[in-house]
Amino acid sequence: MATHEPIDAYAALEQAIDRVAESYDGRHEIDSLESAALPNRRAVIDALNHLKPAIYLGFYSRKPLTRASLRFCISEHLYPAFDILTEQIHRAVTYNDTYHLEQSPRPRSWSEQAVLRLFQRLPHIRTQLNKDVLTAFRSDPAAQTVEEIVFSYPAVEAITIYRLAHELYVQDVPMIPRIMSEYAHGGTGIDIHPGAIIGECFFIDHGTGTVIGETCVIGNNVKLFHGVTLGALSSPHKAHLSEGRKAGKRHPTIEDDVVIYSGATILGGETVIGRGSVIGGNAWLVESVPPGTKITYDARLTVAQTRRDGTHS
Repeated sequence: MATHEPIDAYAALEQAIDRVAESYDGRHEIDSLESAALPNRRAVIDALNHLKPAIYLGFYSRKPLTRASLRFCISEHLYPAFDILTEQIHRAVTYNDTYHLEQSPRPRSWSEQAVLRLFQRLPHIRTQLNKDVLTAFRSDPAAQTVEEIVFSYPAVEAITIYRLAHELYVQDVPMIPRIMSEYAHGGTGIDIHPGAIIGECFFIDHGTGTVIGETCVIGNNVKLFHGVTLGALSSPHKAHLSEGRKAGKRHPTIEDDVVIYSGATILGGETVIGRGSVIGGNAWLVESVPPGTKITYDARLTVAQTRRDGTHS
């Protein structure tokens, strides 16, 4: 039986701390101590949790609402959201401009204006989301009420956060849009890059496992089922791209009135799914299809029976 010599636990702890500190020797990409100035993920989520009630106030309020109290209740959410987002965006752009782009950091007023532009777009975002919710209600025979959809459908959560994050993405706000979209991804299983361009009346049924890439363009009245991937073909590694240049359009275009069933995979920046097309479940597409096309995947299963002598039929 092994014997255990008594040790000074705190002395051993101090040695371990020394070794961890020594490991910050500049050899690792994750060694940057300046990263302490990065945005705080929890704070960004706190801001989202103020923005969502401002959009769906009647669904989030814990007290009675009237027209007279409406403005005050909205301000209870937008004032703290403004302060939080301004600080977190300022951190993001300062870090990005200083350590990545080697230019003078944008002033705090730039971050304030970015948040104000987002807030000024909230009425438009509410109109978009209202159309998304109504599309879900009309498309899903299991939906009993609009309220049920807003309260419980993961697609509404993911699309709501996408539409907020997209407004910051198009303003060239670094990091914050991805923090938002990955938070939605973790909670819903739906991965929508904030750079994607998505039209009106968008619906994702069930949603788990759905992936929509950064340069994807989706038209109006498009319906996706769970497990759909709108992705990229193999792209050049960042090291092979000229500095400051993105890899171009890498993800497909889905035109108006398209339905894509569960498990379908559509890849490539030049791939266009024409208006009114229906893509069947588990289809694999890397080429464009014209408007009105119906694609089905016919999997034929061949079963080989083993005879008693060990051969196969």
